Amino acid sequence: MEGTEVAMNVQPDAVEVDSAVQLALHLDRVRRHRSELRESVAAVDLALEAPIARGGMWRERVRAALAELAHDFDDHVALTESPGGIYDRARHSAPRLSGRVERLLGEHRDLRDAIHGYLAVLEHGGTMADLPIFREELTVLVGRLVRHRQAGGDLVYEAYDVDLGGQG
Repeated sequence: MEGTEVAMNVQPDAVEVDSAVQLALHLDRVRRHRSELRESVAAVDLALEAPIARGGMWRERVRAALAELAHDFDDHVALTESPGGIYDRARHSAPRLSGRVERLLGEHRDLRDAIHGYLAVLEHGGTMADLPIFREELTVLVGRLVRHRQAGGDLVYEAYDVDLGGQG
């Protein structure tokens, strides 16, 4: 009986340590993935800078960069929205941030739809006359992604007092 009491007294601390370790590991994954997502956004921006007059070459370069971004953004959504993930934990550990979490979740839906929508346009055609407008719309999307990333970093800092880093 005494052994059971000792185990019960130790267990809450062990759970707390385990939870802290799990959070640290999760934040490390978020940090690494954040860097990959930043590189994907930068690759789209760089592809958009190329001359449109290159026609098919421009479209293919933008399509390839956007396909990588779509993959990385889907991974970002899965990582941050997973049960026990960063948003789930933020809602529970800092309920005051629930509104901001919901806003970021809404942005996930909108950004994912936009990324996949633009990718579909590139994969299924469009005329050269549409490319300047298309490039402008994608440039606006890149800005939205940068602001989303900033808002996510701010949320993590406020919820966990952890700086995910603005570089890389």
